[in-house]
Amino acid sequence: MPAPVPHIPTTASGGPMSYAIFQLARAHRAYAAALLREMDLHPGQELLLMHLLDRDGQTQSELLQSVGLDHSTVSKSLRRMQEAGLLVREPAEHDRRVMVVHLTDKGRAMREPIGALWQSLEATSARNISEQQAEAFVRTAHAITEAMNGRALSQEESE
Repeated sequence: MPAPVPHIPTTASGGPMSYAIFQLARAHRAYAAALLREMDLHPGQELLLMHLLDRDGQTQSELLQSVGLDHSTVSKSLRRMQEAGLLVREPAEHDRRVMVVHLTDKGRAMREPIGALWQSLEATSARNISEQQAEAFVRTAHAITEAMNGRALSQEESE
């Protein structure tokens, strides 16, 4: 059975792919947020945890670069996560102005639940598509991301 075609507002008719990306991102984020709430996490916190699980002891600046979020969002998330006992932030030995982020035992214990959450999100996301479609989607998403990031870079260079 073919998938239903969503109504696209006439003002978005010149950008049906962009509108589809918007709808996809919104639906994906809403489902991920629901799964994260069950773990007492807010969206984006799982990404910070995943990067710290791969390499503990990163500076806040390194985490900013890793997740691609703005400074205030990361700072607020890290503060909430510290209050929840998932991590600690300490001044770096080489420069007391630089904050280094370390996971606590409670934060390290999130590895398996976050992995399971990510698998559940993936299974739901790919439920109605073939393995080949999923692989093609990943390649397409990377190409679009690269184009968008390249545009931002070229715009910064021209200013």
